[in-house]
Amino acid sequence: MTATSAAKKSDSKWNLDPVQRAMGQLGWWHILVCAVVFPLKFPVAWHQMGIIFLGAAMNYTCASNSSLDRCSSECTSWNYDTSVFRSTIVSEWDLVCEKANLVNLSQTIFMFGILVGGVLFGSLADKFGRRPPLVIAVIIQLISGVAAAYIPWFWGFVVLRFITAVATGGTMVTSFVLVMEIIGPKWRELFSVLYQIPFNLGHLTLAGFAYFLRDWHHLQFGLSIFSLLLVSYYWLVPESPRYLFTSGNTDKAVELLETAAKRNNLPTEHIRGDVEQYAKTKTHGGVAKGNLFDLFRTPNMRAKTLFMCFNWFVCGLAFFGVAQYIGHSGGDIYTNVAIGAALELPGTLICIYMMKAYGRKKTLITSNTLTGLTMLAIAFVPSTVTWLNVGLASIGLVGMSISFPTVYLYAGELFPTVVRNVGIGTASMIARIGSMIAPFVAGMGVISHWLPPMIFGVTPLIGAFFVFFLPETQGHPLPETIEDGENFGKRNRQSDGVENGKH
Repeated sequence: MTATSAAKKSDSKWNLDPVQRAMGQLGWWHILVCAVVFPLKFPVAWHQMGIIFLGAAMNYTCASNSSLDRCSSECTSWNYDTSVFRSTIVSEWDLVCEKANLVNLSQTIFMFGILVGGVLFGSLADKFGRRPPLVIAVIIQLISGVAAAYIPWFWGFVVLRFITAVATGGTMVTSFVLVMEIIGPKWRELFSVLYQIPFNLGHLTLAGFAYFLRDWHHLQFGLSIFSLLLVSYYWLVPESPRYLFTSGNTDKAVELLETAAKRNNLPTEHIRGDVEQYAKTKTHGGVAKGNLFDLFRTPNMRAKTLFMCFNWFVCGLAFFGVAQYIGHSGGDIYTNVAIGAALELPGTLICIYMMKAYGRKKTLITSNTLTGLTMLAIAFVPSTVTWLNVGLASIGLVGMSISFPTVYLYAGELFPTVVRNVGIGTASMIARIGSMIAPFVAGMGVISHWLPPMIFGVTPLIGAFFVFFLPETQGHPLPETIEDGENFGKRNRQSDGVENGKH
């Protein structure tokens, strides 16, 4: 069998359209694009997790009158212990006593910016392509991030961080869509997880940067200036061939597909004819797009949507919440964060194996349960046993590093094609709501030691319970219509073609 006939047989197995067939499922062109795009996940992690060090608590005493309680109404200024940090936003703007919650509020506003950025740049990417919004988001991230390092007002800092978050959310959604649109279906499962690894490495390196840059101004600048390298995306990142095709720009799509095919050692002579013929077939008929209400219109689809959205909420709350909780756990903050982040990487790699070996359902149940039980265990460990608290919380973070990539793929396979984008978009927004709440839950340790781990433990266990009511999607054809989505997973319909994985 020749290489060409083998490729055609593989294409037939995966039902590839001419656009995907032209550039191939995976080749050097795909790998080079991913190698350029993946590093933008470093600043995604740095900006989202940076508050752990930027807003770290510092020991303080009343400076105006040493005999007063430090939070007395008569105390008007404070002295800060600079043995760990030279400065944080806490010491910069006296965010102590009744102002202490402003640190958590600033992070909640930041996470809201991530939500806004995902929606805003997702819309821009559909209108103007993947590459232009991505480049614009990188430039905004650079300017606002650097400016936030030197602005002299707290609320100015919050606003600039919000703008940085909007841009960061934009880089996340546009880059993920671009990668998924060029990678063939055979490899999307793997690359949807590999895409998360630079985020894990970003979380890990954050502790190193913070260790050497103990002044928050320098840390914020250091985390932001990296985006200067990403401005090169204007020259290095190609537009999505699939976007060019669907937007009617067939000539540019063909030109880019021929470039990709040459780099991947694939034939180019039939690309233009195949793509132009495919474009003609796509102009006739087609399936009507669904909307948000279609996710809740029928009982089975409504239940699956609610259960899936709750599990996205779990990931947003527990992943970012536990990461910040580790920073509040006492002991050496740099070591604690580094340990928790280091364990995320094997968790993400384990996710690849578990989803292939055991499916999406068992993987999500197991990972949520792991996080739930380890976090609940912390509630029964004395707060003074720092090493055990940090160890259990780190294992909980491993569970979330498995859950997060799983819900991305699980949701993509569960929602029907006609509402897949709106379904994942809605679930992602729910996850951001969880991440907005997370800082306040992590900070509840000042009320009671057991309160944060109790919340971070019970919520994933509820999520794991809900997964029992979701169907397994591995090995089944993707549901296309709302009717397919409603029938998919109904156990009492043994003859249902979608449920049984038949065409």
